[in-house]
Amino acid sequence: MMATPVAPSAKASLSEIQAPIRAHLDQVSVEMARTVSSDLPLVGQVASHLLAMRGKLFRPTLLILSSATAGEESELAVPIAACLELIHLATLVHDDAVDHSALRRGMPTVNSLFTHQISVIMGDFLYSTALTRLVSLGSMDALHALTRASTEMTLGEMRQLAVTEPLAFTEEEYFQLIRSKTASLVRAACEIGALVGAKEYLEQLGTFGENLGMAFQITDDLIDYTEAKETTGKPSGLDLHEHKVTLPLIFALRNASAKNRAEIKKVFATDDPSEPEIARVVAIVRESGGFEYAREKGEAYASKARDALTGLPDSVARTALESSISYVMERHS
Repeated sequence: MMATPVAPSAKASLSEIQAPIRAHLDQVSVEMARTVSSDLPLVGQVASHLLAMRGKLFRPTLLILSSATAGEESELAVPIAACLELIHLATLVHDDAVDHSALRRGMPTVNSLFTHQISVIMGDFLYSTALTRLVSLGSMDALHALTRASTEMTLGEMRQLAVTEPLAFTEEEYFQLIRSKTASLVRAACEIGALVGAKEYLEQLGTFGENLGMAFQITDDLIDYTEAKETTGKPSGLDLHEHKVTLPLIFALRNASAKNRAEIKKVFATDDPSEPEIARVVAIVRESGGFEYAREKGEAYASKARDALTGLPDSVARTALESSISYVMERHS
């Protein structure tokens, strides 16, 4: 880790944030492959596919940066970061199975490339191997943090599946859901980083992680309404296609006219709504101020994340964590 502090970037790319720890992240990838290696050909085949479609290692980035905020590097940061990412990957595999998703990051999901059964069992395998590796590392604190986050994510998924009237979904329920499903693991990443390398900043980094996770999910849900697909030039509206209610729509429903509410209800009553119907709901949400409201809420959580870093030593690690807030808020915009 470089030792000279630099000013945080107002609009940093993830590659810039990861630059000081690139070698560590390469080791995380190696650790992940080693942890899930198996003599069973089918497991090896599925694992290879999953590792090829893994994401940008954002959570391991936060863990490793958090571990370095006190100026020391921990040998445990990389292997535990690999376990963290495997658990994150397991949640995505299970989510895809639950949602019957065909694609993830432009690549076929396990349930579409193999079978639904293999997808569920492979998710279980990722969980169990990650936890087994954590036990072998001897960090009970990290194990407790990750199992707690895993439980919260599972309960969040069950809470979402229990929703019987999507259009009655409240803002409070929405925040509770994303705190469980997304923010819990981001918080765990930062807390574990503190536990293995910067225990004196455990509370601050945990608070930072939770608020960053909240801002991350709100922004992600907003992007679904605002980012245009390359093929059509129109917002994907995937959440609307799947009848998921997120913050922009919750705000719009509170202020919708009877006519607009009826149009929204029609989309949610249709198994496969048309593109024009989806586009109309997107327009209603935009005109109601739903986009601005979601941005404001996301910015409020981002501000709390920024405040949580106050008092940490000036370092490349802290600067990168500060820049990660801008990355979360500005990506795809």
